[in-house]
Amino acid sequence: MIGLIVTGHGGFATGLASALDILAGKPEKFACVDFQQEDSTDDLEISLKKAIKSLDDCHGILILADLVNASPYKISSELSEKMHATHDIRVVCGTNMGMLVQINMARGYVNDVNDLADLAVEEGRKHVLKYVYGDLPEKDSQEDR
Repeated sequence: MIGLIVTGHGGFATGLASALDILAGKPEKFACVDFQQEDSTDDLEISLKKAIKSLDDCHGILILADLVNASPYKISSELSEKMHATHDIRVVCGTNMGMLVQINMARGYVNDVNDLADLAVEEGRKHVLKYVYGDLPEKDSQEDR
């Protein structure tokens, strides 16, 4: 199974993990790394390395970060480069709840971390929509007469 790490600012990662537990049950081969206001980027790197180490027995690791070019994304990307010889790590940012639910389930049948990363981007886009107000269709019932 591909390992999954969620990281982001504040309680982003643990908040998504809590929601995932409610929607889909406790995920396997999963870690959260929150980047709190009092943490340095060195602290974040140490926490991410620990999370990666906890998933050593996985067939690749996908890291889902909150924002592009922010510290959780940058440090994750740097670690994917530094650890390339020993770990197959992909990083995706712009994480949303719909993406996380779909990717967690897809780990049951997607065995290539690069394919899972591509799927994460595709699913993330599907779960970003804008509601446009429109007139409701007229009801044809006895109550309206």
